Amino acid sequence: MDKSYSESYKQAGVDITAGYKSVELMKADIKRTATGGEVSGIGGFGGLFAPNLKGYKDPILVSGTDGVGTKLKIAMLLNKHDTVGIDCVAMCVNDIICCGAKPLIFLDYIACGRNIPEKIAAIVKGVCDGCIMAGASLIGGETAEHPGMMPEEEYDLAGYCTGIVDREKIIDNNKMKEGDVIIALPSSGVHSNGFSLVRKVFDIENADLKSPRSELGGKSLGEALLEPTRIYVKPVLALLEKVDVKGISHITGGGFYENIPRSIPDGLCAKIDKSSLKIPPIFGLIQKAGNIPERDMFNTYNMGVGMSVVVSESEAEKSLEILKESGEEAYIIGKIIKSEDKIVIE
Repeated sequence: MDKSYSESYKQAGVDITAGYKSVELMKADIKRTATGGEVSGIGGFGGLFAPNLKGYKDPILVSGTDGVGTKLKIAMLLNKHDTVGIDCVAMCVNDIICCGAKPLIFLDYIACGRNIPEKIAAIVKGVCDGCIMAGASLIGGETAEHPGMMPEEEYDLAGYCTGIVDREKIIDNNKMKEGDVIIALPSSGVHSNGFSLVRKVFDIENADLKSPRSELGGKSLGEALLEPTRIYVKPVLALLEKVDVKGISHITGGGFYENIPRSIPDGLCAKIDKSSLKIPPIFGLIQKAGNIPERDMFNTYNMGVGMSVVVSESEAEKSLEILKESGEEAYIIGKIIKSEDKIVIE
């Protein structure tokens, strides 16, 4: 049987043979993400996965979806596409771990102006790297050429994940009380949020993205901005095994003011000690370049805190030790107080 090919479709801007080449280039990376539950290979109409339910009393599936957003513009300007896939995975799996869910599977979706197989394979390599960090299996995806809808060199990237947690172990903040401690898991930088503002303040299309900058410790602006989002799944899972975690927040778009309150019950408030925060220099550079008020910075960016975890005061030191053993330089940034405000930063 002849291979699928359409000259007419190619003349319209869609080269289906490029899609086949992309899949061939990414197969080895996808294989790296296998966790043992895969039932089918890549290429079918659906990704099949058999979860290991041993030890679960009442398993609940938890799903999340997200994209990378306009951070992709930085990748395009630098022509570096092998890390944004980590961001895509991180934005999804870091969300579901806030419920206590262990990621099982991941799928990606890439829309592009033109399918350049090597570029698509580089993007998917990043997705696979992220899946390995999260312990998830990449069981499927889609690459779609959209000629006429976006320039040939541009693309968008989104993902979807599903995880699992026992019903009795779902983190729902109902045990949180006054006096509990808030622990920060440091971010690697801007992560994947607020890039529309980043692009505006730096006039990013005309900025020098490649020269080393002393205020960034010798990194270039491009390197600092493209630094992948940290994936917190394995450290948090290790913590959940030994500590009664009362709340988790993934600090994404909306920064402190939007995300930390999502894990705080009514009548309680997260009181953040601003002086305790270890804020990476990239945020000071953004604030200075855009003359941005401090509150707007905390309402847009993670300010060095990629995830916050609430535990009882009696388990705070133990939690810090567990997180440190998992490679996280975690530290205390505040406590839970009684208040009708959900968050106070002072």
